Amino acid sequence: MKILHTADLHIDSKMETNLDREQAVERRAELLDTFERMVAYAADNGVRVFLIAGDLFDKSHIRKNARRRVLEQITEHPAIDFVYLRGNHDRSDFLSDLEEKEVPVNLKMFTDDAWTSYAYGNVVITGREITDENYKTLSVNLILDQANFNIVTLHGQETNYVGRDRTQIVNIPDFKNKNIDYLALGHIHAYKSDRLDERGTYCYCGCPEGRGFDECGQKGFVLLDIDEETREYTHTFVPFAKRRLHEVEVAVTEDMNMPRVIQEIREAVRNIREDDLLKVVLTGTTEMDFDIDRDRIRHIFSPAFYYVKVYDRTETRIDYDSYANDRSLKGEFVRLMQAQEMSEEERAEIIELGMKAIMGDEII
Repeated sequence: MKILHTADLHIDSKMETNLDREQAVERRAELLDTFERMVAYAADNGVRVFLIAGDLFDKSHIRKNARRRVLEQITEHPAIDFVYLRGNHDRSDFLSDLEEKEVPVNLKMFTDDAWTSYAYGNVVITGREITDENYKTLSVNLILDQANFNIVTLHGQETNYVGRDRTQIVNIPDFKNKNIDYLALGHIHAYKSDRLDERGTYCYCGCPEGRGFDECGQKGFVLLDIDEETREYTHTFVPFAKRRLHEVEVAVTEDMNMPRVIQEIREAVRNIREDDLLKVVLTGTTEMDFDIDRDRIRHIFSPAFYYVKVYDRTETRIDYDSYANDRSLKGEFVRLMQAQEMSEEERAEIIELGMKAIMGDEII
């Protein structure tokens, strides 16, 4: 039996904030496209259950077209059960406009007041929505038959993960020795898998599409293939994103000029696909009279990729001795700043801006 484990699709959400309007609309549409491609993959590969571990949608208001397309995929694939656990972003009932008889029979959902189970022979999927009230006692009433292959699904961050949510929590140790074979999790947007106990594994499948540069790297879903007789199984991460987001760090040294910097960037990004999004972060140290021309870098590399942004995080080296006897306005300014009590980083930044003002350069 095959089960596709996905989560955090965030359909209809805003994308990378610096995209132009056309790209933002296109990327939002691509979230829906990826959901439909995943369903097609499931149908082509004999998947029995399409398990969504939370955050299918992103906000309380869902566009009518987005809701319609999701429901179409469910109704058009009756051989696949869509087992859907709502997450902290799933604040709207996308079935609210339907009468009870119109709800697809192959859509299975969970509640927050009790554990709910769906059985497929001896493969049993059990889940419960997390709330501010129940997250501390979730595992107490979880009772599973050890003879079954038990999948438990939850949406929340593991306790030792540093994040903003302090109530949407899954305390992994609470679920040890509960006869769980596979703990299917959502909420953390990167793939992670580890042992739960001697019997089971817990797994975050990650999100299928990165939406910003805090979600770089491979994105996709997890495919489980279970032998129902022996309870042996495999779970495989399947990269599936239409576009990847990449953050590339390039070290700048004091002997570099702009052509050399551009060449270093070109070498660093040469294996990145043209359909992907790129963030270049420049680090290292530069001379005070050397300006990183970010606009030039964007102009050169933007045609090669779907989207490019450039961050200059270089530090400026100031040779104070060279200004010790300089009688110019620049020398006076450097000596004045050197006498001020402040951090070296702050002093360097002020001197750099001051030098640009003295020389009549544009300050951004």
